[in-house]
Amino acid sequence: MNPPQHLRRDYLHFQPITTRWHDNDIYGHVNNVTYYSYFDSAVNAYLIEVGGLDIHNGEVVGFVVSSSCDYFASIAFPERIEIGLRVGKLGNSSVQYELAVFKQGEEQACAAGRFVQVFVERASNRPLPIPERLRTALAALLVE
Repeated sequence: MNPPQHLRRDYLHFQPITTRWHDNDIYGHVNNVTYYSYFDSAVNAYLIEVGGLDIHNGEVVGFVVSSSCDYFASIAFPERIEIGLRVGKLGNSSVQYELAVFKQGEEQACAAGRFVQVFVERASNRPLPIPERLRTALAALLVE
């Protein structure tokens, strides 16, 4: 059985990232936990730039409640990568992101992951409906 394909054409938004010296582990490649940092950075950059999320003073924050990642090929410092982003599910207060790590210019992903984020009121940490501007930004990345 072949592993699922994760191709560049399957993602709707790309966030460029440059690996950093300290991303490499003792084995000479980017450590697996660092991929989650890349995912978080790509999603939050999109939410801030496109969705208008105010991470410092806004009444709404997003909490990651679930995450996973599958690895297909290693990356290392120094390397330019791009995080492909799409939305797999969009609920009332939650969203499931589907992400992939691509070496710059390559069609096949080196890794693919997902995480679920729940939007909550900052003051109470209670879930609330995704605000309209954020919902519009997320809906633009929704795939069937």
